[in-house]
Amino acid sequence: MTYKDQLGREIVLKATPKRIVSLVPSQTELLVHLGVENSIVGLTKFCVHPSNLRNDKVVVGGTKNIHIDKIASLQPDLIICNKEENTKDIVEACMLIAPVWISDIKTLADNNDMILSLGEILNNAINAAQIVKEIEKEASDFSIFISQKSPKKVAYCIWKNPYMVVGNDTFIDSLLELNKFRNIFSGAIGRYPEVSIDELKNAEIVLLSSEPYPFKDANVSELKNELLCEVRLVDGEYFSWYGSRMKHAFAYFRTLHT
Repeated sequence: MTYKDQLGREIVLKATPKRIVSLVPSQTELLVHLGVENSIVGLTKFCVHPSNLRNDKVVVGGTKNIHIDKIASLQPDLIICNKEENTKDIVEACMLIAPVWISDIKTLADNNDMILSLGEILNNAINAAQIVKEIEKEASDFSIFISQKSPKKVAYCIWKNPYMVVGNDTFIDSLLELNKFRNIFSGAIGRYPEVSIDELKNAEIVLLSSEPYPFKDANVSELKNELLCEVRLVDGEYFSWYGSRMKHAFAYFRTLHT
């Protein structure tokens, strides 16, 4: 059977995969919700949902640093990667072991396409269609809700020392747009540019993500004193974990507009 991933690459599978290594935390969570948890044999140390999963599976490293020998020893028949999460070297090394399916997600439509595609590959198309249906319903209801809100100029910080923010051509940027949060760095050079404190002062609201840098309440207070504007801590998983987590993201987004 021949399938295409989100980069347009063709992968050939002899049968429905029964031994899967996932190098993408949010897609690991999706595999569980698709009903193929028993087929997951390897994952990353960042695959924290569901919380018990790392106790039952083999941890093969992180998303940027893997133990290729561990992956090979698991004899997977499918390895799942992501263009942004995993490096080209990782993908090429994995391709010597098993077929590699790569996602490339910048919009909600990309997210839903990824779910449907994996559902087809894993012979769980019905579960995948149901997940997408729920996401689309939540997104539609949220669109009505947000239509009554005024746009706000925001900066979305993902790192400190130096401060790094989300730029354009990213999944997070597309979700900010759905929230009527106008990203003041959407025109910056680079997808995750470094910025100064003075540049952050151009935002009405500065959002501090809980990941990858673990911003805390203390960082909110510190930055408020420097910027003299609204600074909020936000759950980064709802802005960056594509996959089935998006079913619950829009309920969370509503809390940001109260």
